[in-house]
Amino acid sequence: MSLAGGNVEKILDVSDSEIGQVVMDIKSNSFIWNGDQSGLRVMSVLKDKMYFPKKTLKGSTVAAHEPFLLSLQDGTLTLWDRREMRTLTMVELEESDIVRVMIVTSDVQKDSKAFKRPANTPRACPRTFVPCKDGTDCVAHDHQCDGEKDCKDGSDEANCPRECDMSGSFRCLDGRKCIESKWVCDGLPQCADGSDEADCWKPTESCPFHCDNKTKCIPNHARCDGHVDCDDKTDEENCTSKTQPVGTTRVCPRTFVPCQDGSECISYYHLCDGENDCPDGSDENNCFPKVCNEPGQLHCLSDKKCIEAEWVCDGVPQCLDGSDEADCPQPTAKHCDFHCDNNTKCFAGGVVCDGKNDCDDKMDEANCVAEKPPTTLEPLICPRAFVLCRDKSDCVPIDHVCDGENDCLDGSDEHNCPKGCHEPGHFQCVHGKKCIEENQVCDGVSHCLDGSDEAKCWEPTGNCAFRCDNNTRCLPEQFRCDGEHDCVDGLDEGNCSEECGASEFRCSSGQCISAVLRCDGETDCRDHSDELTCSKPPRCLSGKRCPESKECFIEEWLCDGDLDCKDGSDEKNCKLSEVNCSELQWTCASKTQCIPNSWRCDGEQDCSDGSDETGCTPMQCPSHQFQCGSSGECLNISMVCNGINNCVDGSDEGGDCSSVNCEKKCSQTCYKTPNGPKCGCELGFRLASDGLSCVDIDECEELSHGFCSQTCRNMNGSFSCGCHPGYLLELDGHRCKASPEPFLLASVQSDLLLYGLRSFKEDVLTFTGKKITFSVDYDWKEKKVFWLNFDAESIKWITLDQKNKGTVVKGIQSDCIAVDWVGRNLYWTDGAAGQILAVSLYSNSAETHYTVVLDEDLEQPRSLVLQPLSGLMYWSEIGGESRIERAGMDGSNRKMLITKGLGWPINLALDLLSERIFWADDKFRCIGSANLDGTDIKLFQLLETPSPFSLSVFEDAIYWSDTKTRTIQKANKETGKNRTVLIKRLGQPFGLKVIHETLQPIAFNPCQNLGCSHLCLLGPKQSGMCRCPIGFLLVNDGTTCVLPADTAFLFLVSPSVITQVYLQDIQSTIGLKTLPEHEALSVPIVNQITAMDYVLKDQSVYAADSEGGFIAQFKLKEQELVFRGKVLQLEGDMVTSLAVDWITHNIYWSSRQQLIHVTSPSKAYTAILFDRDLSQPNSIAVHPPSGVMCFSHMQEEGRSGEPRIECAYMNGMNRKLLWKKATMPTSLVFTNSGAMLYWADIGAGVIGSISLNGLNYREYKTGPERLAAFTHIEKMLFWTTVNDTTKVWYSDGLQPKQHLWFEVKEDVVDLKVYSKLSQQGTNHCVEQNGGCSHICLPYPGGRTCKCPIGYNSTNATACGKDVRCPDMTRPCKDGRKCLPRERFCDGQADCLDESDEENCTCARHLTEVTVKSGLAHTAVPRSPSSPHADSAETIPTTFASYHSIMATDEVLVRNLESQPCDKEICHLNGDCVVINNKVSCDCKLGYTGEFCDRKVFESIAVPLTLSVVLVLVTLFVAGVIYAVMKRRTKLAKRHAQAVATERDMKTMESSPDQASSQTFANETYDAEAEPMSPLET
Repeated sequence: MSLAGGNVEKILDVSDSEIGQVVMDIKSNSFIWNGDQSGLRVMSVLKDKMYFPKKTLKGSTVAAHEPFLLSLQDGTLTLWDRREMRTLTMVELEESDIVRVMIVTSDVQKDSKAFKRPANTPRACPRTFVPCKDGTDCVAHDHQCDGEKDCKDGSDEANCPRECDMSGSFRCLDGRKCIESKWVCDGLPQCADGSDEADCWKPTESCPFHCDNKTKCIPNHARCDGHVDCDDKTDEENCTSKTQPVGTTRVCPRTFVPCQDGSECISYYHLCDGENDCPDGSDENNCFPKVCNEPGQLHCLSDKKCIEAEWVCDGVPQCLDGSDEADCPQPTAKHCDFHCDNNTKCFAGGVVCDGKNDCDDKMDEANCVAEKPPTTLEPLICPRAFVLCRDKSDCVPIDHVCDGENDCLDGSDEHNCPKGCHEPGHFQCVHGKKCIEENQVCDGVSHCLDGSDEAKCWEPTGNCAFRCDNNTRCLPEQFRCDGEHDCVDGLDEGNCSEECGASEFRCSSGQCISAVLRCDGETDCRDHSDELTCSKPPRCLSGKRCPESKECFIEEWLCDGDLDCKDGSDEKNCKLSEVNCSELQWTCASKTQCIPNSWRCDGEQDCSDGSDETGCTPMQCPSHQFQCGSSGECLNISMVCNGINNCVDGSDEGGDCSSVNCEKKCSQTCYKTPNGPKCGCELGFRLASDGLSCVDIDECEELSHGFCSQTCRNMNGSFSCGCHPGYLLELDGHRCKASPEPFLLASVQSDLLLYGLRSFKEDVLTFTGKKITFSVDYDWKEKKVFWLNFDAESIKWITLDQKNKGTVVKGIQSDCIAVDWVGRNLYWTDGAAGQILAVSLYSNSAETHYTVVLDEDLEQPRSLVLQPLSGLMYWSEIGGESRIERAGMDGSNRKMLITKGLGWPINLALDLLSERIFWADDKFRCIGSANLDGTDIKLFQLLETPSPFSLSVFEDAIYWSDTKTRTIQKANKETGKNRTVLIKRLGQPFGLKVIHETLQPIAFNPCQNLGCSHLCLLGPKQSGMCRCPIGFLLVNDGTTCVLPADTAFLFLVSPSVITQVYLQDIQSTIGLKTLPEHEALSVPIVNQITAMDYVLKDQSVYAADSEGGFIAQFKLKEQELVFRGKVLQLEGDMVTSLAVDWITHNIYWSSRQQLIHVTSPSKAYTAILFDRDLSQPNSIAVHPPSGVMCFSHMQEEGRSGEPRIECAYMNGMNRKLLWKKATMPTSLVFTNSGAMLYWADIGAGVIGSISLNGLNYREYKTGPERLAAFTHIEKMLFWTTVNDTTKVWYSDGLQPKQHLWFEVKEDVVDLKVYSKLSQQGTNHCVEQNGGCSHICLPYPGGRTCKCPIGYNSTNATACGKDVRCPDMTRPCKDGRKCLPRERFCDGQADCLDESDEENCTCARHLTEVTVKSGLAHTAVPRSPSSPHADSAETIPTTFASYHSIMATDEVLVRNLESQPCDKEICHLNGDCVVINNKVSCDCKLGYTGEFCDRKVFESIAVPLTLSVVLVLVTLFVAGVIYAVMKRRTKLAKRHAQAVATERDMKTMESSPDQASSQTFANETYDAEAEPMSPLET
């Protein structure tokens, strides 16, 4: 109906069919719907026709805009290409209750005036189309006056007769159209309603038979001819033997002959060709394919035809090859009655004036007067696109009419033709008389037979700037001289002479490389010419040189198949040795070669001995070929039963080959075989199960994915490959090629290289000195390259033109970087901290704001890749169980992808075109790939890839670096074949990326309109989310980040819930009976919280559980506490108080065992700070910037003493009493400056404060109700009191007035408050853990390196595992020495900490010492499968209190790796020796005693001479150097042993100029072989 609601018209009755949601496609003027059973339906409104696409889609249609279609099923929107019914993209919806989807395009409601052509410019329309009056469009001729306006101005319906007044006209029943009467019942419907062809049929001479529901008309000769011409097969029903009526002759066109039964005409050339073309087989009768045995016959040379001997040399060739007329003598009068064609042909007199031209000069039919008696002939019927000659003797193509050549015998095809194109707007073809309209010239379609209308039309364009292959192929300019042959004639690579730049060196082969690579000892030119004619051989760090050409090489390059020495000496005298192949490989029969398992029986010989293709199951031949018996070889069916043995076993001949006819009713081809007739199919079809019919092969599904490198479109009997935007299809029709040339960005040791993947041009982008570069990426939009500078702990950048450089972020630890080119952010992984972080690309090192994207359940993330077009990121995890995971780039929707079949996936790469993810596995020494959903895992392992490090994928190739062979290689990404070495240098290659604009396409940025104040991260489904840098908080508007000062909050700690209450509205919310604005944070796994603390910088919460006896760590993320793990686990004990150093994350804690400990959660190390004079410690406060801590402890029941508040340095030194007049002090808290301490005295009901110098004591009374908890911030006091409910109060601490803020019914065990001034400052432990190997503890002005339990100090910063005390000895409490048991409690302190004289009242009565083996609190090493096996887990094992062990007089034994005898037993005054299993000491001069603990002359100072002092100093320095070197060697060996079972790696030592073990311990880096940079020579 109309938009006004009138003219309602029924257009389709769907009452009898299933119909789903109907959508309208405005562009194609059609309705579309989909049914679960009926499938997809399309109804054209303009044509009143229904279409039924072959393929169906799932779900219901929701929108359409030609050629696109949108469907919805189970919350997933799918976008289809309707032309191919191919899925373009899928979007998962969180909520699927969609009401309506609308298509909005930029041209839906454009003013039509904008599209009007100039007034005097005629509209050029195709044939059978007419222009609209306003010239804006063309409509089909059939659409004129059809009752519907197809032109915008309606001119196609103007001046249309309402009635058919003209004589000889017919009006369609729908009243829309008048047509000429001659078109009625002509077999073609001109009326839209088909009324001109209704009730038309009457048997006529040309249409004697109707079938297919009266929709098809066939002539009599097509009935009962053995071929089904009607779909309903009625033309072959009730048939008897059909013969040609007597006295009639079948009339056939020239070069055609009639079949014997007169039913059909066949080509003359099909006679005796071995195939039945006539239904009665008469074209193959009297044919003798092998020899002509009948007397008087001749066998044609090149075909199976036999002819009568009298036809030889008769002037007319009967053999197709003309062999019957070859070598014939000159005609004589005896044999010839008539000569023609310049006396080259002679005929018998019977051919003269017979109505047929037998001579080329037509002289046999010239001057003929008498005509032959007429015969009764059937009229000649011409096929479509043919016209009948005037004499009705022949049919000629319509394009041959008026083409300047006589095709009809009577020349009627050239009658009444214009002599020239005199009318304006026409063009005459060069050859012939044909005229065409000018708008058909250069329209891409040849209308002239000679193609002259399309000649000289070409003009260069961006994608068609160069033509080759006789102008049949067009290429962009970038394909010229790019090193790849794209043209068959090679013109694209002809006359190419690249000019090298001023800073480049030209190799002899024409390759250009950077001038600094000349004479550097490494062959950068492929022809080695850069190392020739050098003044002197360069320094060779590898120690190996080629004998004559003097290039440097390494051991791994010997006999590797590549010519590394120009003299070839590295590949001489190579002996093949047996190899051990892995489970991923197949061993060749020679046992000297391994190939990937997938190469076995793939149809290609990969083993040098060909054994990989022996014993394979023969491949099934396609239906257009014949399969030999034993060999399985495939033959063309024309080679079967042809009298020649083409199969090795002769299985293609003999048997039933002698049968005359092929009687099977095959749908396409029937051929004879030794086993009888068989049906065959054309290429692109397969024989169906019935053995007769043929069905289409879907090559896109069945061929390997690499056959079409990008897209594939199946067609009936064929297929075609296509390319994505930015790529062009190669000459082979299968591969796609991008333009312009791609480059490989590679880091080789400390150099960043740019390598042309087609031109092989090699340039040094930048040198980083001795700084190693492990990870690289780029941003195509800004033309910047980013790299991870390992030693400098920074991410740097440089422009591709080398004009600008800078630093994005400093002071970070990272393993891998990745650029988000859409959201404009840079991501990196921190394996040590277990985090994925991000920073804006526009950041600078002066003011960097980065955020933690993901840190939950990350042990050691290694490699990271981004897919900004989908808002997804993928990363590999190598800590613990290796895996590959996926999440949104904002950290949401996390999903595990691959967990099996992984060793150490150290690097990832995405191929967006094939939608696969690739990884380099350093443990399995292979390259793997899978679909982006984790399915279809493939692995290939090459002997040439012992240590893959980094990957990149582009076009059909995968590129990777190998740190052991020191090469960068490429291979086919599907199979791993066609391996090529691109770069081979002495320096180790690490990170690499292919640079090309198609890899970073321009896309919509969902963040650009959000207005985020700091950072915006992309998310799935084209979403964006504002995120705040570390230390900032996101306010309620969802876009603005502020410091905590603007959003100060209070933590209200209950037994199992922590409630976050905001302070911003505290003044207006006094006296509430419920909680004000808050977030209730449930604490997982914790049942009874006894203490908690919070680190503002990374939002970490530490909580102690009294029931479980542990301290757990949580992350406050999006108003939720996420469990990160247990930091500490106690047995039979509980934590009574804790405080966290927010700078180092060290946890200071106490328990019932009357000790105060410190634990480093990142390494699970614990040390004892205080173990004396403590009684029920119940509160701890720390101030890390000043290095001071305070603690309170209560009086034990039954013991004398009073509660005390004491302070000390955070390293446990300088312990002093601060206050002792409190009744029950608790809730200790420092002011922000650290100069004053506050606490709650719950016994006296007051809040006390005092300066750390012991002055300025003050107290604040809280009222009659029982004081329970307290905290302090920015001169504001907060406390709770308990009666029937828990009330929360606050005051400024100066005025006597106090305010009741709110009250709750829950119990509150602790209070904490934070703002922008909280947790500010730094100390000496902030950088690299203060240089300490284990625990760094600050003190005012410095730091102390503390050794944990189970370790002792080896120097000022390092700790070693404790010694194991020999039999009959015991360790001191500090673990630093072992003493004989009788030395304990002997009245003299022998231990450095005097612990041998502690608790001696009971010890003197001991008669037996129980030795407790094992250490209760040790660091759990990582899984041996990890490449960093010397690191420690963050979760410690069960911790049994050291004090409780000593209290029971059990000796703690350090079961470690040191010697049983140590100098510390001898007080460092002698050498420890073991004689007869007894430990004794050999004392130095001046000392005596069993353990060298007594001086010989205690009261006399023995002067030492200067020489002795110098000797001692020298020995001491040498000893220190030896110890350091020995320790480094041990560390290096320990790294090597951790990975020795998996691979043979070179270790990277930790040195100031190389790697740092706290950032990225890369075992593949070989520091000793590091070459000198060319700039340093």
